[in-house]
Order: sequence, then structure tokens, then C-alpha cells
Amino acid sequence: MGGGKISYIDLRFFAHATEDQNKVLSAAKNIFPPKYVERISFNRSTLKGEYGNPIVVFRAQIRDSEVAEALLHNISSNLPVIDKEDLLQHLNLHLSDGSLYIRLDKQEAFLGRFKFCRADPIHIHVRFKTSRIEEIREICRIMGLIP
Repeated sequence: MGGGKISYIDLRFFAHATEDQNKVLSAAKNIFPPKYVERISFNRSTLKGEYGNPIVVFRAQIRDSEVAEALLHNISSNLPVIDKEDLLQHLNLHLSDGSLYIRLDKQEAFLGRFKFCRADPIHIHVRFKTSRIEEIREICRIMGLIP
């Protein structure tokens, strides 16, 4: 796939007071291929919202290149073509210093579907071993994230 071109992937998402933490965690686990889910551990920390409501922040870092590449391949295999085309068209807005930033819809992920969104997403930060934009573009193309 990407030939060991990924340093790590950071995942981050929130469970608001009105959400079931287990369902939110299930949504994030749904973006992984089933055989890798048990290899991922999520850290939890709690913040206070604007009105004092608790917000749980989940974080995971994937440094295992096999798992990281499998995750990106799973996302790209299930992402609608329209989202891939949008990512290609606006790739420069998603790249910074060797990192790709994408946001997946948490509600859709819970249902086993993949879709980009802006509001209350699963934040995915992919750190590549290169910071050259053309190399990153080619890795994204090989992995199927962009057409």
C-alpha cells in the first residue's frame, strides 16, 4: 500500500454529556478493519464545556505502520467518491508540515458509513515520514484517499 510512509496517525473525538460514551467509542472503532480493533487503545480525559457540562475527549495514536496503513486503506475503501474528489480539490487545505488532517462524521461512522464532515467529527491526523506535498499526494493516491 503506502510502503511504510506513515509515521503515525492520531485520532481524537469528543463525547458530549448528551451522548453515550460507548456509542461514540463504537463509532471510532468502526473506522478500523475488524482485525485491528482490539490493538487500539483509547485514552480518556474530561473537560468542562461552556456551561460546566462534562465533555470526554478520546485519543489514540497508532504508530504500528501495518495498523496505520490498514486504517487509511479502510477509510479510503469506504469513502464516497464525492468526498475523495473534494479532498483532492482542496488537498492544500488539509495538509500542513507533512501532516494530513481529515474529519469523519461521527454519526455516520457509528452506522458503519464513512463521510467527511466539519461538525463534531472524528479528527484524524496522519503524519507522514515526508513533508513533500507531491510525495504525500502520491501516497494518498496509492492508498485510494484521492482519485
